[in-house]
Amino acid sequence: MTQRPRGIMAEFKTPEALIEAVRAAKRAGYTRLDAFSPFPLSDLAKELGVRTSVIPWIATVAGLVGAAIQYGSQYWMNAVDYPLNVGGRPLHSWPAFIPASLIVAILWAGAATLIGLLLILRLPRLHHPVFAVPGFERASEDRFFLCIMQDDPIFDNATVRTFFGGLSPLAVQEVPECG
Repeated sequence: MTQRPRGIMAEFKTPEALIEAVRAAKRAGYTRLDAFSPFPLSDLAKELGVRTSVIPWIATVAGLVGAAIQYGSQYWMNAVDYPLNVGGRPLHSWPAFIPASLIVAILWAGAATLIGLLLILRLPRLHHPVFAVPGFERASEDRFFLCIMQDDPIFDNATVRTFFGGLSPLAVQEVPECG
């Protein structure tokens, strides 16, 4: 019994060729695509439909929660738990509470963004099946790769190879299944 590949990957020399290959794949009806590039390509992200809209929300909510907890704890300690009237200053001195609240908001937003990104991107990933494709190490140097995953509804090994062949890639290879 032959093992079904995790996907078929094509290697391209230029970012323009990769973006055009993604457009052609979407026109052909493929939906489970993954692209690899040595640098960010905003047009590629748009073509693949990558959404990053949840990250700012994670940072905003975490920052607000952190600031509220910090402000609340300062209020509780100074006005409720252990009030000290020194020099006639008010117990709820909100201008004095703002700098610490801002610092904690920034800390919480940064930490939540880091944790959120790690979870969303499923990192750290010590091994991925595409690492076994010969020549894939050049994805961090000067090559561009497009992979059509085997769980795509219209995936067929021979059809995908023929489709990639029409795009004039440098190479077309199978992504082996791990484990």
